Amino acid sequence: MGKRRVPDLYRAPFPLYSIKVDPKTGLVITAGGGGASKTGIKNAVHFLDIQLVGEHQYSASLLHSHDTDTRATMNMAVGNGVIAAGQDGTCCLMSFKPCTQKEGGKAAAKDGGNSVQQGNARRRAGKGDKGGQDGAAASGDMSDMKDETAHISVTGLAEVQSDLNPQDPLQKVVRFSPDLSLLLTGGTDGHVRVWEFPSLKKKFDFKAHEGEIEDVDMSPGNKHLVTVGRDFACSVWSGNQLAMGLQWLETMPQIAEKSYRYMACRFGKVEDQKDALRLYTVQIPHKRDRKPPPCYLTKWDGKSFLPMLTAPCGTEVISTLAVSDSGTFLGLGTVTGSVAIYIAFSLQKLYYVQESHGIVVTDLAFLPDSLKGKNIKGNNETAMFSVAVDSRCQVHTVPNRNSFPIWLVLFFCGLMVVGLVLLLQYLFPGFI
Repeated sequence: MGKRRVPDLYRAPFPLYSIKVDPKTGLVITAGGGGASKTGIKNAVHFLDIQLVGEHQYSASLLHSHDTDTRATMNMAVGNGVIAAGQDGTCCLMSFKPCTQKEGGKAAAKDGGNSVQQGNARRRAGKGDKGGQDGAAASGDMSDMKDETAHISVTGLAEVQSDLNPQDPLQKVVRFSPDLSLLLTGGTDGHVRVWEFPSLKKKFDFKAHEGEIEDVDMSPGNKHLVTVGRDFACSVWSGNQLAMGLQWLETMPQIAEKSYRYMACRFGKVEDQKDALRLYTVQIPHKRDRKPPPCYLTKWDGKSFLPMLTAPCGTEVISTLAVSDSGTFLGLGTVTGSVAIYIAFSLQKLYYVQESHGIVVTDLAFLPDSLKGKNIKGNNETAMFSVAVDSRCQVHTVPNRNSFPIWLVLFFCGLMVVGLVLLLQYLFPGFI
C-alpha cells in the first residue's frame, strides 16, 4: 500500500472543490474556480460524460461548461435535475438537462457566448483557443455539427442567502434530504437552515453550533438531522429541537476530552438489511503535534445513535468523507492529497493511494451501481471519483476480488480429510 500513481481522468482549468454523480442522467458534475480574485482563473460548473473502457478503466469527455461569473462553487448537491451550489454566502439553484444541438443552441449562447466545440466536448474558450480546421470555429458557428450532438442546458432557478456571517459569509455545506423534499445548508455563522424544496420556503433556521458548521446530513424519512461543528460537537436534531449529542469518546476513554473534533458525518445503508441504518463520523485531532496522532472513523447505529465501532484511519488529516449508495464502502480524502476506500462493515482499509493529488482532496463521489440502466462498474467492485485543489479529477477502482464457491471449498476440505486418513493408514497399518 505504498505510493503509486493514479492517472488523471480529467483536468480542469481551475481548482476543483466539488464533484457529484447524477444517476438519472449519468453525468458527472464538477465545480470550482478562482473566486472573485482577478487572477484570470475562471469559475464554472463542468458536465462530464463517463465511459467504461475495457473492464477496469474509464474515460471522461467534457460536454459543457457553465460559467458562474465571479463566484466559485465551493460545495454542491445534485438531485432531480437540479444543482444546489454554495457560492460565497448564498445557495444558487440551477436546473440542467441534456438536449440535442437544436434544443441547446440558445442555451449554449446564454451560458457561454464564446465557446469552442471540439468533437463531442464543449468547453469554455480561453486565450489559447483558436478557430480553424479543428471542428467548429471559435466564432460559435456549429452548423456543421450533427443535431444529435450532446449538450447540457443550464437554467438559473433561484438564489437564497444561506449564511449571514457579517464579516465573511460563506456556505460550507449543502445537502438534499433523501426524498428531495428538503434542502439543508450550513455555514460560518453556525446556523443550519432547512428549506422546503422546490419552493425554497424556509422551514427551520436555528443556531446549531458555536462557530462554523462542518457537515450536515438527513436520515431517511427526514426523521433526524445530524450536524457537525467546529465546537467539538456532533448533534442529532428532531426538527429544530436538539435530541442528543454524540459521544464517540465513550468507546475510547484513553483519549483526552477536546483533543479531537468531529469533521464529517454521513448516513449509510446496510447491505442486505433493508431496515438497518448506519451513521459514520470522522474525528480529527484538534491540534497537530510533532508526532501526528491518528484520525478516527466511528460507526453508529443510525436509529439509536449508539457507537458500534471505532477504528483509526491514519495520521493524515481527513478532509472529506463519502459513503457508497449500497453502504458497503466509505471513501476518505486527506489534506495531503491521499485517497482511501474502507469497508463499512469492519472499517478496514481496502484501498489507499498516498498523495494521489498534489494538495487537499476537496470532495469524493462513488459511482452508482448503474447509470442510465447500464452497468458502468465493469469488473470493479466499486469506483470512486476524487477532486482536489490541484484541478485534477481521478477515479479510484477496486477490482472484484476472486472468491471460491462454498461447494468447492467444502469439496477440497473433504479431499484433505480423506487424504489425511489414507496417509495415517499407510504410516500406521491397522489404524482404522
